[in-house]
Amino acid sequence: VQLQASGGGSVQPGGSLRLSCTHSGFKEATYDVGWFRQAPGEERQGVACIGDSDASSYVHEPVRGRFTISRAGTKNTVYLQMDSLKPEDTAIYYCATPRSGEYDCRSEADFTSWGRGTQVTVSS
Repeated sequence: VQLQASGGGSVQPGGSLRLSCTHSGFKEATYDVGWFRQAPGEERQGVACIGDSDASSYVHEPVRGRFTISRAGTKNTVYLQMDSLKPEDTAIYYCATPRSGEYDCRSEADFTSWGRGTQVTVSS
């Protein structure tokens, strides 16, 4: 069982991208998802999390107001809408699912089913 992130690319500062996270192998149609990112030479950090509805979402302070996490109508895809992108947003973005119902959205140790990430590059 893995989650797969896609939708990355290269954009100029101020631009937008929408990342998608899809799964294979989950029996449940709806599952909690966390987005994380890792810049070169840095540790992976939490970006946003979502529960079984958009109302149960959380976006971390460094990107709050610019990034939005949401679910597709079919529930098996989670989006990360990234607006007003900055060069410091450059990183590989990953999605994963919590190991249990009790988890810290900021802690990668609480997450599993990591797939390959998607590269986001913000540069002029």
